[in-house]
Amino acid sequence: MSKSGLFKSSIGRKLAMALSALFLMIFLLQHLVINITAIISPDTFNELSHFMGTNPLVQFVAQPILIFAVVFHFIMGFVLEIKNRAARPISYNKFNGAANSTWMSRNMIISGLVILAFLALHFVDFWFPEINTKYIVGDMSGMHDGGFRYYEELLHKFANPVRVGVYVLAFILLALHLMHGFGSAFQSMGQNNKYIDGLKKFGVIYSVAVPLGFILIAISLYVTTLN
Repeated sequence: MSKSGLFKSSIGRKLAMALSALFLMIFLLQHLVINITAIISPDTFNELSHFMGTNPLVQFVAQPILIFAVVFHFIMGFVLEIKNRAARPISYNKFNGAANSTWMSRNMIISGLVILAFLALHFVDFWFPEINTKYIVGDMSGMHDGGFRYYEELLHKFANPVRVGVYVLAFILLALHLMHGFGSAFQSMGQNNKYIDGLKKFGVIYSVAVPLGFILIAISLYVTTLN
């Protein structure tokens, strides 16, 4: 089967979805490691943020790949959902899908849409202002009042309890999304073998620990703004 034929098939689409999901999982872990320094060492967070924001490989290679992976993952998710619904001869309401599948598997599209809305908020909060500062205003220094601006800008965003609540809700849904998606990703890549149970257990740990880490960061930063 040709590459074009593979990606037109159901298996090919699921494989592409799985690969993009694993790439995004790696990015999430890397993003958490950097962000957690904001509550451990603001100076380290500033230095890492400046490096990530000014390094050409990150900005002009890794960042476009990341954006493509996000867009591709969500589009492919919608395509698979539409294909799956069209392929069902009997609706869920008629055969009681709740008895044959988990809430997460039945509502991946809903959690995905909420996460997509959250990503839009995250872009408005951080990415768009950063692009404006660096490439429109032309300030690549990352400085403000004699020091790096990144940590102070982060605190400013998380001073709003409503925004913190939105972030917490989004990460709870991300955890549910990941719990189902992690196991499905490995199955789609042909790893439905004796190792799959161990991979699923690791997936549960990852799916809880990573979103929980982001939640704790958001709450911790909000508490910091109260002091």
